[in-house]
Amino acid sequence: MLKFLQNENPELDFRTAKKKPIAIKCVQIDEPFEVETMEGTMKGKAGDWLMIGVNGEKYACDREIFEKTYMLCD
Repeated sequence: MLKFLQNENPELDFRTAKKKPIAIKCVQIDEPFEVETMEGTMKGKAGDWLMIGVNGEKYACDREIFEKTYMLCD
């Protein structure tokens, strides 16, 4: 079985890919919260986002990660 470590990049022929611009539903929550995800219960902090993915899956997204990776649609 292959094993990849967090602090070491394997010498593989990596390609570049961009995430598809797919709109999802999201709402910023002003207090700590929990959400049942496909992997188990996930906790969100005040200011984090509750997301609903393309297949209806729910999950929390850290506020700082949301700001780096998402743009709100009009």
